[in-house]
Amino acid sequence: MARNEFEEGRFDTALYRANGFILFQASMLVQPTRSPPTGVDLYARFAFAGALGCSITHGSLTPVDVVKTLMQLYPETYNKGMVSTARTVVAEKGFGALWTGVGPTFVGYFIQGAFKFGGYEFWKKTLIDVVGVEKAPEYRTAIYMTSSALCEFVADIALCPLEATRIRLVSNPNFATGLASGFIKLWREEGILRGFYSGFGPILFKQIPYTIAKFVVYERTAEAIYEMLPVKKESLSDSSVLAVNLGSGLIAGFAAALISQPADTLLSKINKQEKKEGVSISSQLVKLARELGFKGLFLGLGARLVLVGVLTAGQFAIYGDIKRMLNATGAIEISKKKPATQ
Repeated sequence: MARNEFEEGRFDTALYRANGFILFQASMLVQPTRSPPTGVDLYARFAFAGALGCSITHGSLTPVDVVKTLMQLYPETYNKGMVSTARTVVAEKGFGALWTGVGPTFVGYFIQGAFKFGGYEFWKKTLIDVVGVEKAPEYRTAIYMTSSALCEFVADIALCPLEATRIRLVSNPNFATGLASGFIKLWREEGILRGFYSGFGPILFKQIPYTIAKFVVYERTAEAIYEMLPVKKESLSDSSVLAVNLGSGLIAGFAAALISQPADTLLSKINKQEKKEGVSISSQLVKLARELGFKGLFLGLGARLVLVGVLTAGQFAIYGDIKRMLNATGAIEISKKKPATQ
């Protein structure tokens, strides 16, 4: 067996074992408990709920993301809208081409979702303790912004290698046959920093404003909706809470997509290009931005609004339901009154 095939086999085996471990942990989490979880146990449940929410939504919307990425990378070819682009891709490359990169998408966003949602709850609680319970409502927007920025920074360290692999697979279908081979090839040919983290700056540039808008708009929208309802949240049915999560998530997704669209376009472009010795990423970004112009930076916005709006609504809906199933009721909500647990 060739060395690269052996290493790919080991990589796939590791993924298989990791998935088995995840399923085992999930089975342990859903065991009935006598009292609500606290501490590490509580945040592990937040992380698992967030991991499922992000991986399921991003994985299922892979075709939309593929279409969006192709419209950004090849505007001279794919310039007639999302539906037309999808039809062209299927006609030229087959239906399976729309699912290019689904492996790194699912795995990457499972890991990122755990750090993002689990980290957000952790930092929100930490900052409330720092500010003080009585003053937290006054500074709640700043708490949301800081918590989301901190959790996203850590999450992107885990996401960046898999996102770089995904974009390389979409932009060049002949680059590799899948996640394992693409991951290893990128590692061998370009190394960890140049291959996996050359787009780390652009990812932060995109994801931190994206996540800030996502959580802040979601929190404030949900708060406004609950204040308008004639009954308290605790009295609402599960389906009513789900509807609020979906609606708030959809609005948050639209806001996040608009704010982060230019950086998303630059990220797709920078990962497509071969890395140049002696040329910094920042200088490449500035050059690309000038070449694209304002209109070019918003290429694929329609597809991305659909993608981000739907997946954000789905994420918050899944996150809320999984938390309830796991008895993770210790999340803190800040309103105009003092913070309270859900």
